[in-house]
Amino acid sequence: MKKLIYLFLVLVTLTTTVNAAPTNDDKPKTELTIEQKAELEYITKRVEEIKAIDKSTLTKAERKALRKEVKELKKRSDFLSQNITLSLGAIIIILLLLILIL
Repeated sequence: MKKLIYLFLVLVTLTTTVNAAPTNDDKPKTELTIEQKAELEYITKRVEEIKAIDKSTLTKAERKALRKEVKELKKRSDFLSQNITLSLGAIIIILLLLILIL
Protein backbone atom coordinates (compact mmCIF):
# COMPACT_ATOMS: atom_id res chain seq x y z
CA MET A 1 0.00 0.00 0.00
CA LYS A 2 2.89 2.37 0.80
CA LYS A 3 4.45 1.76 -2.60
CA LEU A 4 1.17 2.64 -4.26
CA ILE A 5 0.91 5.91 -2.33
CA TYR A 6 4.52 6.87 -3.13
CA LEU A 7 3.97 5.99 -6.78
CA PHE A 8 0.84 8.12 -6.85
CA LEU A 9 2.67 11.08 -5.24
CA VAL A 10 5.51 10.82 -7.75
CA LEU A 11 3.00 10.67 -10.61
CA VAL A 12 1.17 13.75 -9.33
CA THR A 13 4.35 15.77 -8.81
CA LEU A 14 5.72 14.91 -12.24
CA THR A 15 2.51 15.72 -14.09
CA THR A 16 1.65 19.03 -12.42
CA THR A 17 2.92 22.37 -13.64
CA VAL A 18 3.80 25.46 -11.65
CA ASN A 19 2.97 28.93 -12.84
CA ALA A 20 5.25 31.52 -11.23
CA ALA A 21 3.24 34.49 -12.52
CA PRO A 22 0.69 35.98 -10.14
CA THR A 23 -2.88 35.08 -11.03
CA ASN A 24 -4.65 38.16 -9.75
CA ASP A 25 -3.16 41.60 -9.87
CA ASP A 26 -4.67 43.42 -6.92
CA LYS A 27 -1.86 45.95 -6.93
CA PRO A 28 -1.81 48.26 -9.92
CA LYS A 29 1.44 48.37 -11.83
CA THR A 30 3.52 51.30 -10.71
CA GLU A 31 4.97 53.47 -13.42
CA LEU A 32 8.70 53.93 -13.49
CA THR A 33 10.05 57.33 -12.53
CA ILE A 34 12.14 59.35 -14.95
CA GLU A 35 15.36 58.34 -13.18
CA GLN A 36 14.39 54.67 -13.26
CA LYS A 37 13.54 54.86 -16.96
CA ALA A 38 16.87 56.53 -17.66
CA GLU A 39 18.74 53.89 -15.68
CA LEU A 40 16.87 51.10 -17.45
CA GLU A 41 17.72 52.67 -20.81
CA TYR A 42 21.39 52.93 -19.77
CA ILE A 43 21.39 49.27 -18.77
CA THR A 44 19.94 48.13 -22.10
CA LYS A 45 22.44 50.24 -24.06
CA ARG A 46 25.35 48.89 -22.02
CA VAL A 47 24.23 45.29 -22.55
CA GLU A 48 23.95 45.91 -26.29
CA GLU A 49 27.48 47.38 -26.27
CA ILE A 50 28.79 44.32 -24.46
CA LYS A 51 27.08 42.00 -26.96
CA ALA A 52 28.65 43.92 -29.84
CA ILE A 53 32.19 43.52 -28.47
CA ASP A 54 34.44 41.02 -30.26
CA LYS A 55 35.13 38.67 -27.38
CA SER A 56 37.78 36.66 -29.20
CA THR A 57 40.29 39.49 -28.72
CA LEU A 58 39.68 39.77 -24.97
CA THR A 59 41.68 38.06 -22.26
CA LYS A 60 40.13 35.57 -19.89
CA ALA A 61 39.99 38.10 -17.06
CA GLU A 62 38.28 40.68 -19.27
CA ARG A 63 35.65 38.17 -20.41
CA LYS A 64 35.04 37.20 -16.78
CA ALA A 65 34.63 40.88 -15.83
CA LEU A 66 32.13 41.37 -18.67
CA ARG A 67 30.09 38.34 -17.57
CA LYS A 68 30.05 39.67 -14.02
CA GLU A 69 28.96 43.10 -15.24
CA VAL A 70 26.14 41.62 -17.33
CA LYS A 71 24.89 39.63 -14.32
CA GLU A 72 24.87 42.76 -12.17
CA LEU A 73 23.08 44.72 -14.87
CA LYS A 74 20.46 41.99 -15.14
CA LYS A 75 19.88 42.08 -11.39
CA ARG A 76 19.48 45.86 -11.47
CA SER A 77 17.07 45.73 -14.40
CA ASP A 78 14.99 43.00 -12.74
CA PHE A 79 14.81 45.11 -9.60
CA LEU A 80 13.76 48.18 -11.57
CA SER A 81 11.10 46.40 -13.58
CA GLN A 82 10.07 44.40 -10.47
CA ASN A 83 10.23 40.98 -12.12
CA ILE A 84 9.84 37.92 -9.93
CA THR A 85 11.53 34.76 -11.08
CA LEU A 86 11.60 31.28 -9.62
CA SER A 87 14.40 29.02 -10.65
CA LEU A 88 13.84 25.36 -11.38
CA GLY A 89 15.99 24.43 -8.38
CA ALA A 90 13.83 26.53 -6.06
CA ILE A 91 10.66 24.89 -7.38
CA ILE A 92 12.14 21.41 -6.87
CA ILE A 93 13.21 22.24 -3.31
CA ILE A 94 9.74 23.58 -2.50
CA LEU A 95 8.12 20.44 -3.89
CA LEU A 96 10.48 18.18 -1.93
CA LEU A 97 9.77 20.08 1.29
CA LEU A 98 6.05 19.74 0.68
CA ILE A 99 6.40 16.01 0.09
CA LEU A 100 8.45 15.57 3.25
CA ILE A 101 5.99 17.59 5.35
CA LEU A 102 2.97 15.72 4.05
